[in-house]
Amino acid sequence: MTTTVAVLGTGIMGAGMARNLAKAGLDVRVWNRNADRAEPLADAGATIAGSAAQAVQGADVVLTMLFDENAVAEVMAEALPAMSEGSVWVQSGTLGLEATERFAAEASAAGIEFVDAPVMGTKQPAEEGKLIILAAGPDRVRSALEPVFEAVAARTVWVGERPGDGHRLKLVANAWVVSLVAAAAQSIDLATRLGLDPQLFLDTIAGGASDSPYAQAKGRAMIGGNLAASFPLEGAAKDTQLILEAMEQSGARPDLMQAVSGLYADALAAGHGGDDLAAVVTAFRRGHEAE
Repeated sequence: MTTTVAVLGTGIMGAGMARNLAKAGLDVRVWNRNADRAEPLADAGATIAGSAAQAVQGADVVLTMLFDENAVAEVMAEALPAMSEGSVWVQSGTLGLEATERFAAEASAAGIEFVDAPVMGTKQPAEEGKLIILAAGPDRVRSALEPVFEAVAARTVWVGERPGDGHRLKLVANAWVVSLVAAAAQSIDLATRLGLDPQLFLDTIAGGASDSPYAQAKGRAMIGGNLAASFPLEGAAKDTQLILEAMEQSGARPDLMQAVSGLYADALAAGHGGDDLAAVVTAFRRGHEAE
């Protein structure tokens, strides 16, 4: 039987995931709070639902790819009661540990299986079906989710069965990502201040032990001013706060992340929330302009 998947949230990530689910031959229903962002998916073979409740009725799997905890709470207040008992809620937005554990408890109370499954990857991997899924949930649902995860991801890492473990690994990985991009921005800004072509920095590390494809891509975006969002800065700024919360809970030393978070907050306050996270470089440039 064909697996029916409801995708709630068809933004930068959700749209690409929905297209790949439909391409894989799954029965896909989509819903978005802004219907205009869902309607183009009809051409990919997805059914456009008029409400979140309509989308999830009878679905085997419900995948949420929404911005934050408040968005998920609002949408699932309508959708969760409409889900069929025994169906699986795959929660893929980055929400933080407390929210993930709360939603897992709400799903359990409703007789719904819950899988904590944030993803690593941005717009292009989502469109190409090459995300990395960091999943945590009961072993009994893994086989049922195989066709879903295979359609959207190059690899699935099953972290464990405890809800929240997928998020724990995601926050660890995102701490690296946001720090790496901020560090690249720092070096590009410093090169500029020292009167150098900042491209020389990227050329110098290219191919060496300190190089990174991500630093190269984001560095080129910073230098060229090509800040079309692949991973929006507002999402990166949100994630730095979630990482700091996890650090506080675990007793980890937060010094570096506090500084990194401040840089993203400055860029966000300057109006770059909808730009790519590479726009964190503007936090350094603002300091330069003030001199």
